[in-house]
Amino acid sequence: MKGKAVVHGAVTIINAISTGKGGALGIDLKTEAAVELIKDSKDIEVEIIGGKKEDPTLAKESVKAVLNHFSINKMGAYVRITSEIPIARGLKSSSVVANSIVLASVRALGKKIPDEEVVKLGVEAAFKAKVTITGAYDDACASYFGGVVLTDNHERKVLKREKINKDLFAVVYVPKERTYTQKFPKERLYPLKYAVEMAFELAMQGEYWKALTLNGLIHSSALGLPTKPAVDALLAGALASGLSGTGPAVAAIAKKEDVIEISKLWSNLDGEVLKANLTNQKARCSVG
Repeated sequence: MKGKAVVHGAVTIINAISTGKGGALGIDLKTEAAVELIKDSKDIEVEIIGGKKEDPTLAKESVKAVLNHFSINKMGAYVRITSEIPIARGLKSSSVVANSIVLASVRALGKKIPDEEVVKLGVEAAFKAKVTITGAYDDACASYFGGVVLTDNHERKVLKREKINKDLFAVVYVPKERTYTQKFPKERLYPLKYAVEMAFELAMQGEYWKALTLNGLIHSSALGLPTKPAVDALLAGALASGLSGTGPAVAAIAKKEDVIEISKLWSNLDGEVLKANLTNQKARCSVG
């Protein structure tokens, strides 16, 4: 009883913490989860390649969410996670891991459920693992479906979905520091709620790049994070640039001809620079 699934990462357009409404955009950094279900067991073993010190709670809760959904009691699992996405930097690693494990677990059972149900089971697992504040339904949908997704996270409702120009690139500056959602000072965002609502309205009108940039400036300012990387990227030709999630990663959306200059600017900073295409590709089961 084995299953594998591949899910892509995402970057923030609008952070949903202060308003409950958010948006994200799929990028083609991948995570693969391989799940082997084991009968007559209740143990769930998790191997995170390159992340031995990471907390396996979310992975375990994701498997449990699927087993509970199908009312399966006595079954354990071995889960193996391989990812191109840095953990706890604002690039939706938790949503991606939950999506991939839920989808792989469903495949391992030989079952099929609607895509929206896969995403919601992952969100439930994230709540139980305490790695989310709003449920991150926007992040989960963008990573699962690709393209642009705007959502009401409280209602778990998609408000807008649109394919994106996949000839554009995301350049991501990833500092060494990590930001874990459960330790996030969300109270710092509430005084700027009205500004986030304005940014969300821009996104709903299709002004995604303006919304992304404004959202990044708002949240960087509120959290005391530097805005210079984003501004430098804009000066170098980026269509948009701003903090992704709760940071500390900063994403820039750019045309191919501007990617090198933005990457060169950010390569002087302490951390790493990742490049990825924007993607409209949906999560999928894989073989082998």
